[in-house]
Amino acid sequence: MNRTIKDATVKRYHYEGHNELRQHLQFFVDAYNYGRRLKTLRGLNPYEFICQAWTKEPERFRLDPSHHMPGPNI
Repeated sequence: MNRTIKDATVKRYHYEGHNELRQHLQFFVDAYNYGRRLKTLRGLNPYEFICQAWTKEPERFRLDPSHHMPGPNI
């Protein structure tokens, strides 16, 4: 995962400051978690896997993960 993040951020773009890198890194991680389907999760993206685990075993979670999905007003 570290290599994937590094290849997608610091090896591809030049940042004027640390805040610009931090913002781009957050956008990348959000896109990865909500868009990338992984073989190890049987074709689900990380967010879908967490929601599926919550529906099967809700006692393992303190909060409903579906309330943390970014919406149109990010």
